[in-house]
Amino acid sequence: MIEVKNLTKRYGPIPAIENVSFSIDTESTGNIIGFLGPNGAGKSTTIRILTCYQPATSGVATVAGYNVFTQSMDVRRNIGYLPENAPLYPEMRAREYLHFRGKLHGMTRPDREQAVNRVTERCWLGDFIDRPIGQLSKGMRQRVGLADALLHDPKVLFLDEPTIGLDPTQIRETRRLITELGERHVVFLSSHILHEVEQTCTHTIIIANGRVLATGTPAELRSRITAGSRLITEIKGDPEQVESGLRAIGGVGAIEREESNGWNRFTIEATGDGDIRDEVFRIVSSKGWTLREMRREVASLEDFFIKITAEQRAARG
Repeated sequence: MIEVKNLTKRYGPIPAIENVSFSIDTESTGNIIGFLGPNGAGKSTTIRILTCYQPATSGVATVAGYNVFTQSMDVRRNIGYLPENAPLYPEMRAREYLHFRGKLHGMTRPDREQAVNRVTERCWLGDFIDRPIGQLSKGMRQRVGLADALLHDPKVLFLDEPTIGLDPTQIRETRRLITELGERHVVFLSSHILHEVEQTCTHTIIIANGRVLATGTPAELRSRITAGSRLITEIKGDPEQVESGLRAIGGVGAIEREESNGWNRFTIEATGDGDIRDEVFRIVSSKGWTLREMRREVASLEDFFIKITAEQRAARG
């Protein structure tokens, strides 16, 4: 559905992206692709190239089977695009704007009526559809922009930071809508918010400093952290004896200990994929120690992101 090979964009001598390559086959990746990276990583530049809004310096890219450089009109017919700041006309009413956009897509009036009604319902615009866009909140303007992107029922939907500037309720509603859209469209979602990608996306591409660092499902990326998981536990007993007993358990790596009011709080790094909680409970019971807390923390996408970007900085340094 989306193929990118050695895509590079330079502004003079400065590369915004460099040799970016990835392939998205929705049968293996799922329909919601997270394009994750910090601010300035090259996410928006890549999306603008894929949506035919600006040319690349070099490289090849296809979307929905069409070359973005030589078949740009075919690409545009098959995509919807919501940029970070939707370019709307504030003096137009939302309904009027969507009809205007439908005309640009070459829709007949009956088709426009049907499409506007469909996206009005899908994007929860019913109470606001006849208001001037300039009187709408940031969240509602984002919905109008999304309705515009969905108007011609595209195969691929590009969303660039769709929740930026929204309040927590609007963010939750937008995430739910993106999940629903993934049932019908391929959604390419750009974000620098790791939790958003982890909660929403079926596949993730991580980019930093204009280069792709990793691809995979959120679970696959988390599993690439060597420790895999860690255990937080609080145990009352002789600190040295308790720590010695924990170190004797197979699969236990590094241990950090904090003491407070007679309790020992241990952070235990696991060395493999196994769950060591049963063994911790067994040794605590056999020694007569008191257990107050035991909690397993699986590595998060944030952990992987921090790890891989730190490795890149070290390599570049």
